[in-house]
Amino acid sequence: MPELPEVEAARRAVEEHCLGKKIKKAIIANDTKVIDSVSASDFEAALLGKTIISAHRKGKNLWLHLDSPPFPSFQFGMSGAIYIKGVAVTKYKRSAVNDTDEWPSKYSKFFIELDDGLELSFTDKRRFAKVRLLKDPAAVSPISELGPDALLEPMTVNEFTESLSKKKIAIKALLLDQSYIAGIGNWIADEVLYQARIHPLQSSASMSKENCATLHKCIKEVIQYAVRVDADSSRFPLEWIFHFRWDKKPGKVNGKKIDFINAGGRTTAYVPELQKISGNQAAKVAAEPRKKTSKRKSGGNDDTDELSNEEEKIVETDQLKKGPKPRGRGKKPPMKRKSDDSDDDMAGDDNSDDDEVQKKTMKKTTTKQAKAEKASKKKVSSSQNSKKPKKAK
Repeated sequence: MPELPEVEAARRAVEEHCLGKKIKKAIIANDTKVIDSVSASDFEAALLGKTIISAHRKGKNLWLHLDSPPFPSFQFGMSGAIYIKGVAVTKYKRSAVNDTDEWPSKYSKFFIELDDGLELSFTDKRRFAKVRLLKDPAAVSPISELGPDALLEPMTVNEFTESLSKKKIAIKALLLDQSYIAGIGNWIADEVLYQARIHPLQSSASMSKENCATLHKCIKEVIQYAVRVDADSSRFPLEWIFHFRWDKKPGKVNGKKIDFINAGGRTTAYVPELQKISGNQAAKVAAEPRKKTSKRKSGGNDDTDELSNEEEKIVETDQLKKGPKPRGRGKKPPMKRKSDDSDDDMAGDDNSDDDEVQKKTMKKTTTKQAKAEKASKKKVSSSQNSKKPKKAK
């Protein structure tokens, strides 16, 4: 979260309430992890006096077109959100701001007041979003590296089928690859595969033409429906697996048991009775859940152990260049977050969407600390041994 429908809902809210209005005040957070490659003061100066002309989106990225460049762009990451004071912008799981909270929120990274008094804020509780100031957002990474937008630039069924025939990767991982299709995240991928009755680990190239056509149809229908209701999950059809997948505990959807596995580096909900591996791949994948269980010896839940994040790896510029970081081997549990970061957490949320990258970073940091402590102790011990007086004969 958020995925294409949530970001599109934010874009539409900006388009409906902010176009043609001038920015008379700007407050940019002094947070270099989120505010990318520009100082807060320079960012604020570049916005003041500008008029918002239009709002654009590709995949899970949004940018505002002003009457002159540069333009602010927002890569929503895991918990980025747009709020407009007094306007009912759709909230989604792990939304950081409640109606009773302070305004602007303590999590606000980008705040503007318009000439009619309207106020807009971009918040990011988890700090995995990126807010940039760019001359042409669509021409540079990450937007320039995205595949076709799942809503605005859908492949034809023939193009989709042909492209899948050339991909040997598991279908869930492929759907999460933002360079293949932009905008599909973890919940949408789970939903469309459930509705298409396709196993998340089914090799893309091994899918029949009928399965490809069904999946193409489900992607179109799920995304269009979610966008039509402004990503308001309370209006999603009751038979969607969306409503039953968040707590990662044994449950049922439409009377069928839900199970959870790792697919594409993400915790994945599926219904084994309906979504079965087909062809020669079946025997190989049968042991996959047992492999996943063996990895949990270090303790923790699904998301603690599943460190890779295919979806974020594809769109984050620095990770595109460097590739995935190695897993840490430390046995220590992840460091406890400050109380501010635990505000508004809901036990039923999909933690893999919000916490995976943070867990990965914490484990790596913990491993480094453990190694440093071990080296320090060894050095001290060696020094003390060298200074010990020899016993007289």
